[in-house]
Amino acid sequence: MSVVQHGVTCAVSRVASPRRPDGDHGGASVPVMDDAVAFEEVAFTARDLSSDGARLRGRLYGRGDAGGDRPVVVMANGFTATITMTADKYADVFAAAGLAVLLYDHAGFGGSDADQRLVVNPWLQARGYQDAVTYVSALDGIDASRIAVWGDSLSAAVALVVAAVDERVTAVVAQVPACGRRHPPADPDGTLFSALRGTLQDGEVTGPGTSAGPLPVVSADQLGTPSLLTPLTAFRWFIDHGARHGTGWENVATRFTPDTPVPFHAGLAVPHLAVPSLWLLSPTDEMPGAAPEVARAAYESAGGAKEVVQIRNGHFGLVYWPGQVFEEAAAVQREFLLRVLGEAAR
Repeated sequence: MSVVQHGVTCAVSRVASPRRPDGDHGGASVPVMDDAVAFEEVAFTARDLSSDGARLRGRLYGRGDAGGDRPVVVMANGFTATITMTADKYADVFAAAGLAVLLYDHAGFGGSDADQRLVVNPWLQARGYQDAVTYVSALDGIDASRIAVWGDSLSAAVALVVAAVDERVTAVVAQVPACGRRHPPADPDGTLFSALRGTLQDGEVTGPGTSAGPLPVVSADQLGTPSLLTPLTAFRWFIDHGARHGTGWENVATRFTPDTPVPFHAGLAVPHLAVPSLWLLSPTDEMPGAAPEVARAAYESAGGAKEVVQIRNGHFGLVYWPGQVFEEAAAVQREFLLRVLGEAAR
C-alpha cells in the first residue's frame, strides 16, 4: 500500500464483531455490549419513506458523555451490502479510537425500511446520508460541527457527492469509489453541479426512469444466470460475506436510474469539495463501475485538502476481514479521521 501526502501506518487492534441489531425498537436506542465495543441500536426517519413508522436502522457507537461531545463518522456500506459485511469492522476501529460512529443500512436493505425494497438508487442513498447527518447532529454527546461521511464502492461515490453539497459535512473517506465507467460530462462553469445539487435537494428521483432487474446481485454463471455485478471476485465476496448468518443480505436487487436533469456522477461534485477527503483507490480495480482511470481523474479534480492511498488486491481486498489490506486501510483511515476531526477524539 502506498500513501500520497502522508505515510502513516499504525497498528490496528482487532475487536470482536458485535451482534447485528434485530427488529424495530420504535426509534429508541437499545444499548448492546460485546467484549470490546459498545453500541446502541437506533432507528431514524428518512424524508423519502412515505409509510408511517418507516425507518432507517443501524448502530450508534461511542457517543460522548460528561467528558465532552465527540466527532462522528456517518457510515453506510456499498451497493447492496449490509452493515455486518465488514463495514462494522471499520466502525469498530473508529469507535475504539474514540470517535462516535453511526453505521446504518441503506433504505430497503438489511434492517432498513423502504417503499420498495432491494432497489439501488444513488439519489435516495445520498438523501439517506443527509437524513443520517440530520439525525446524529441532534443527539446528545455528538459534536455536530465535526461530522465525517464514509462509504465503500457505490456508497463511496455517494458520500463524495454528499460531502460536496452538504455544508454540515467536514470530512469524507471514500473506499474504492465507484465513480462510473466513463468520465463525467464537462462542467466548466458548474451548471451541471448546480443542477445535481438542486435535484438532490428537492428533485424527482423516484421515477420515471430505467430499471435493471430484479436480478441476482452476483452469479457464478453469467450465461445462464446474469447478474448486476459480473466479476467473479464480486461473487466470491458477496456470497462469502452476505451468506453469513444474520447479515440480512439478499442476492437480488434492481438498479434504478431515474430520469433527472443531470446524471448522478461523483465527478461532477468533487471539484466543489471544500473539506478534507481521503481516497483509497485500486489501480487494478476490476469492477466496471469503478473504472480506475475514472476514479483517479475524480481524485485529481477534487477540491479541498485531499489524500490518496493506493491499495492492492483490487476492489474487494480491503473488505476482507481479517486481512492485511484491511488492517492497513483501517489504520490510515483512523489516523486521517482523528487528525481532521480533531485531537479531542483521542
